[in-house]
Amino acid sequence: MQITALVLGLLGSLHCLGMCGPIAFMLPLDRTNAPKKLFQLFVYHFGRMLSYAILGLLFGYVGKGLYLFGMQQKLSIIIGGIMILLVILPSRHLKKYSITKPIYGLLVKVKSRLGKELKKRTPDTFLTIGFLNGFLPCGLVYMALLGAVALGNPWLGSLYMMLFGLGTVPLMTSAVLFSSLLKGGAKRMAQKMIPVLVVLIGALFIFRGLGLGIPYVSPKVPVNTEVVSSESECH
Repeated sequence: MQITALVLGLLGSLHCLGMCGPIAFMLPLDRTNAPKKLFQLFVYHFGRMLSYAILGLLFGYVGKGLYLFGMQQKLSIIIGGIMILLVILPSRHLKKYSITKPIYGLLVKVKSRLGKELKKRTPDTFLTIGFLNGFLPCGLVYMALLGAVALGNPWLGSLYMMLFGLGTVPLMTSAVLFSSLLKGGAKRMAQKMIPVLVVLIGALFIFRGLGLGIPYVSPKVPVNTEVVSSESECH
């Protein structure tokens, strides 16, 4: 399932450009020194992936807690269904239930801190900007976090989010360095592919939860060993 995070990041890069692009384009990069400029971009992306990894770790713990209540398979099916519903349902209905509403105060503080950091050029500036950038609200990040929850393991959840962040790096870096390469037609095509990909990932999580015995896609649910042992004692 980890490969789906990388693919989601790669195809979702254009969406990330719309959300995080303005911040990336405003980075106080050293335009006169190419190696230093690339290093500054690397530090910025590292900051983003660090925040994604922390989010994946936290949401992975949520998934682990649900797994401890015996919801492994059901959770995977529910998460897959939510992913598909978020794509199918009209956006006007989803806006009424925006999960970012309760944390608007925190987001204002993050944006304010980002504005201050964008005016600096100290070595830690790019790490701070990237780290704060990773906590800004983004529908695609929410989709990836659902995947982290479904994995039911904090470390796998953290890795899932890091791979998602890694997938966004190539296009975002290219956009900053070669902004003229981004064509309107390619943008529209990639934007259309994102919902399709999310539905496919949701379907994969549903198949995974069904336990159909398909290797790597839908592994069979292990038999409860405690039930087997108790039956053998009765004989």
